[in-house]
Amino acid sequence: MGAMDEACIVGIGETAYVRKPGSGLSALGIQLQAAVRAIEDAGLTGRQIDGIMPFPNLGHAESFAANLGCENLRFQSIVWMGGAAPVASLRVAGAAVRQGLANYVLIPAGWNGYSGARARQTVAEDVSSLPGGAIARDFYLPFGFSAPPQWYSVMARRHMHEFGTRPEQLGCIAVAMRKHAQTNPNAVMKGRAMTLEDYMASPMLADPYRLFDCCLETDGAAAVVVTTPERARDLGKEPVFIMGAASGQPRPADEITNRKDIFQTGLSLAAPEAFGQAGISPGDVDFAQIYDCFTFEVLQQLEEAGFCKRGEGGAFVEGGRIELGGELPVNTHGGLLSEAHVLGMNHIVEAVRQLRGDAGQRQVADAEIGVVTGWGDFGDGSIAILRRA
Repeated sequence: MGAMDEACIVGIGETAYVRKPGSGLSALGIQLQAAVRAIEDAGLTGRQIDGIMPFPNLGHAESFAANLGCENLRFQSIVWMGGAAPVASLRVAGAAVRQGLANYVLIPAGWNGYSGARARQTVAEDVSSLPGGAIARDFYLPFGFSAPPQWYSVMARRHMHEFGTRPEQLGCIAVAMRKHAQTNPNAVMKGRAMTLEDYMASPMLADPYRLFDCCLETDGAAAVVVTTPERARDLGKEPVFIMGAASGQPRPADEITNRKDIFQTGLSLAAPEAFGQAGISPGDVDFAQIYDCFTFEVLQQLEEAGFCKRGEGGAFVEGGRIELGGELPVNTHGGLLSEAHVLGMNHIVEAVRQLRGDAGQRQVADAEIGVVTGWGDFGDGSIAILRRA
């Protein structure tokens, strides 16, 4: 039993993940659909939810509470860490239920990332939407350094320079995610298999990032419900325990190119804390759901989380090691690269599904412990270590 282990996930919910013609719902509506399913999965009703943690810039707790029929909203909080927020919110939600601030905390996330505003538009239109947005406005955008694949590509290129990481190794990540998506009925890329040759032939967008290095833009939402093990006993589903959870930020957090150590992200600081809480090492983990906004960020997070040493990530992802049946299956649902971009909340849902033994064709045999990471803004990081009951 880990040091935290006093909080658990008892409900998960997802919408369909789609692109054209879009969800047909508002950003709030699509998140409510996922929230209702998570609450029902937990065996609860909306009136019993008394804690809500919306995703930054994508909703207010009051709106969720009003629509769900919450009668006593007594805890709400937002973790401002972009795509690292859902996993970081597990940590806060766990603390809230342990300390009696709430009984059942709902964490929703979702958007119309295809039919609505695209990610690249956000900082260009509203610098307050991103920590460091003013730096991006004044020093990045005027020089055409205007979108996440460009910002993060400098880390990937530096890794190639320092450690000899090859494009084919990034391709192994893209191919593995696409392969996993073929086993997932809700994956946007199901039915669209991809080979390494397909990857290498895809157009270059921001060197070294090709088209297939980049996550999807999709509509969709997902949600989870967190409570205590004591309350979980009275509910219908097997709980998934939060053994450890932590979050951190790089230094400086609002800029990338002037860091003394460009590879040190929030996860570099958070991972040792989370594994220490859980009382395990990365070698004890059966699978990992890694925030895959781009392929290199998977490789980098595998290194910074301790699954391999810094500089060894390229070799680590080769030979099917991160595929189902491999040493460490990664993103068994297809991830942001091939299932859908749901801000990382779909990674948590998939981890719970795996630990419940409900992943069907893509089930990791005898899965007992899984890791989920989040990546946000200019390298904020979060990690949760989960175990089955």
